Amino acid sequence: MAESVRSAPRGRRRGGGPVTWPVHAVLVVAALVMVTPFAWQILTMFKTTPEASRVPPTVLPEEFSGHAFATFFGTVPFWSMFAVSAGALVLRVAGQLAVASLAGYAFARIPFPGREAVFGLFIAMLMVPSQLFLIGQYEIVRGLGMLDTLPALAIPGLFSAFGTFLMRQAFRTMPKDYEEAARLDGAGTFQVFWHVMLPMARPTLAALAVLTGLYSWNDLLWPLIVSPSGENRPLPVGLAGLQGQFGTDYPTLMAGAFVCSIPLVVVFLVLQRQFFAGIASSGLKG
Repeated sequence: MAESVRSAPRGRRRGGGPVTWPVHAVLVVAALVMVTPFAWQILTMFKTTPEASRVPPTVLPEEFSGHAFATFFGTVPFWSMFAVSAGALVLRVAGQLAVASLAGYAFARIPFPGREAVFGLFIAMLMVPSQLFLIGQYEIVRGLGMLDTLPALAIPGLFSAFGTFLMRQAFRTMPKDYEEAARLDGAGTFQVFWHVMLPMARPTLAALAVLTGLYSWNDLLWPLIVSPSGENRPLPVGLAGLQGQFGTDYPTLMAGAFVCSIPLVVVFLVLQRQFFAGIASSGLKG
């Protein structure tokens, strides 16, 4: 018995399984590093402005104060900007899911001349910075007479090379048996897509919805460009306005960032299971 214990390879427990505590220790340290900025944000929004700017900084507030929330709601038109952000998010997510799912299914299941070459161009767009498209997108929106409107915030986000790639990967991993059985029953291409393939891609659709919603909610540069008069601007623009040229009220800024992040946290908590399942099924693991 003693010899068998001595002969067991290092790095394994007595029961035969690997020793996992070093991995857990590294994960705990990494989690603490990631949580620290959020904890500092929460502590800062309860401080006074002089206390938040003190050097050396103080960790805990001397007296918890909620003036930052009152200042934020009194300075930023929160509800009007929230409505703009929510409206742009719904339009962008719904439009991108429709366009990306149709394009992804076409690239994955429908053979047509030049399919691989066209898809290669889509992949090449992922390597181009999005800022290079701003001028062309602005000219299109201005030509359509849609400046300072809600649809202008969402139109560029309807078309996504990453969303198309994600949906294509999801459709490629699905078995062809269901598709062939539907065709034998007389279903057309769109019927197969809508009634057979799309329901099986719900986890990937949820993952794409979360990623698109995150990008839409945090978008700042495009709303500034497409809303020159200041109308129909979302919450990130209001948060950016809290940063002054000669000073910043950090507790108010932290309180505003905390309030604006609550909807995203709620959406992620609701869709987290579908999100991870969609990423795993798309072949993007690791």
